[in-house]
Amino acid sequence: MGKNTQQEVMINGIKVGITSPDKPLWPNLDILKLHYLEYLAKMAPFLLPFLQNRALTVIRYPHGAGDERFYQKNCPDYAPDFVETVFEDGIHYIVCNNLQTLLWLGNQLAFELHIPFRKNGTAYPSEIVMDLDPPSRDDFILSVEAALLIQEVCDRLKLKTFIKTSGNKGLQVYIPLPEARFTFDDTRKFTHFLAQYLITKEPQWFTIERLKKNRGNKCYIDFIQHAEGKTIIAPYSVRGNEEALVATPIHWQELTRDLRPEAFPLPIIHRRVLENGDPFEEFEKAKTSQPFGPVLDWLNEQGL
Repeated sequence: MGKNTQQEVMINGIKVGITSPDKPLWPNLDILKLHYLEYLAKMAPFLLPFLQNRALTVIRYPHGAGDERFYQKNCPDYAPDFVETVFEDGIHYIVCNNLQTLLWLGNQLAFELHIPFRKNGTAYPSEIVMDLDPPSRDDFILSVEAALLIQEVCDRLKLKTFIKTSGNKGLQVYIPLPEARFTFDDTRKFTHFLAQYLITKEPQWFTIERLKKNRGNKCYIDFIQHAEGKTIIAPYSVRGNEEALVATPIHWQELTRDLRPEAFPLPIIHRRVLENGDPFEEFEKAKTSQPFGPVLDWLNEQGL
């Protein structure tokens, strides 16, 4: 097992080379490289819409999960011709616009796929994401409480929201936005408002303190993360932890105080979507009717 054997498969009429398909990636779960590539192929219809036309940062695990890892932004010279790039800030970022590129990344053992909040060629964010980061998985309930409060506020404001696990120890709430309309300065007003609301309502649970050592056992409401130049783990991307947990979109009714992040490992995700549907299915549609303008006007009137 794990020998440097190579196979070639045809994807949309283009050959994609796959090396060492029997390489163990998550040994505790008996997940081989071939299994990971099969996951990417099956989940491409749900994953690619969030990767397309965005500068990609990946975390690669050359020896599998739980071992050495490194970040990659620049597209390597050896990338095949079908891999598209975008040049920003002196970096040739990979742009994963197709299944061929996604499988090539998988073959490079890129597990974590991190994307900016905006698409290429624009300065406007496509969505707001509130990252809810508890101190440990044992404190996951704190991110649940934060998400439920954010949902309550957004429901009152008639804003459509979506939610996913981070694939580690927290949750991330998404608020889709109309394209090319609102700036990051605009969205910062709202993320700051939400964060202040949470720490005012439940100061014993939540904090906006950036230094981990000063947070205590509180859940960090990372409203600063939503900004130009920052990234977030893509929906349906796997993490490099030993449990092969996936950043999994969930339905709001699934968000109970008994929910655990360990409930969403890679082997079950495709079946879960087939049986329960994709909780982010209406994400793009929600952008067109999202009434963020009136919310922003209200914030400006309040001087927030």
